[in-house]
Parts: sequence; C-alpha cells; structure tokens
Amino acid sequence: MKKSFGFLLATVALTVASFNVNAQAPASDIPADMNALMSKYTCIACHRPNQRLVGPAYADVAKKKYSNEEIVNLIYNPVPSHWPGYPPMAPMKQVPKEDAMKLAVWINSLDGSPAKKASSSKKSSTSKSTKSSTKKSA
Repeated sequence: MKKSFGFLLATVALTVASFNVNAQAPASDIPADMNALMSKYTCIACHRPNQRLVGPAYADVAKKKYSNEEIVNLIYNPVPSHWPGYPPMAPMKQVPKEDAMKLAVWINSLDGSPAKKASSSKKSSTSKSTKSSTKKSA
C-alpha cells in the first residue's frame, strides 16, 4: 500500500511539474542542447540545474562526485537509497547511452570541480614525479 501511494504521489508530482516545464528554469540556466535532451526524455519534469523539484537539483547530483559512467548507470538503474527524502526515480532505459553520457558530462560540469574519473589522473602524475625524484637521488 505504501509503495502504491508513493508511486501515485510521484505520478501526480510529475504531472503537475510537466504542465509548464520551463516556468522554473530560465533558458539561460540550461544550454539549448541539454534543454532539448532533458525535454525529449522528460528529465526536466523532475529536475532543474540549481533547484530541488520532484528530484534533486543537478548541481546537488554533481556534488556527489559520481563519475560520468556512474550517472549513466543511475539514469538506467536509479538507487533510491542515494536520495532519501525524494520519490524513487523511474528507470529511464529509453535514453540512448550517447545522450545519457552527454547529460552526465553536463551534470558533472555544474559542480565546477573534476569528477572522480579525472581525479585518477592526478594519482598517475604523482607516481611519475615520485619515479623521477627516485632517479635523481640514485
């Protein structure tokens, strides 16, 4: 019964939010190509760049430091326990991987700092400098 009520509540919220999808998100906040994708796959009915709606703001998603691949996976297989206090997101398996990756890259750009994947390159550069300093001391 609780699951049915939660699903009904999410459906109603989605319906209400979709009546005027651009009313709360000025076009300047969303690049035209991302706005087109978000509208095509109905992301914009629940998400905004900097505003909590039915789902979390994309800037809040970016702050979680998911890799682009993790965001793509979460688009296809949402994990409600990652976002307590929000209704569960429906799996968006109809979004082609190429478009999901474009959205993921844009979402991560909203944080202003590199995603997890980019941080691994720092480790390799650190190990290179350690090797070169070892050669100098030998």
